Amino acid sequence: MTKPTVKIHDLTTGEVIEREMNNAEFAQFEAEQAIRATEKAKAEAKATAKSALLNKLGITAEEATLLLS
Repeated sequence: MTKPTVKIHDLTTGEVIEREMNNAEFAQFEAEQAIRATEKAKAEAKATAKSALLNKLGITAEEATLLLS
């Protein structure tokens, strides 16, 4: 498997270097991807629970907003 690339642009010289991530960068990248996946799963679970509750109550999200304001 090839690792993602890193692009470094030196503004003083205009030089652009594109290289494969080193092991430390790749480990950080994978850790951040795992965090994003976990956050996405939590958000989806919360949205599903909210939708189920609204369905159980028989109201829409707009009606719930009106009740809570």
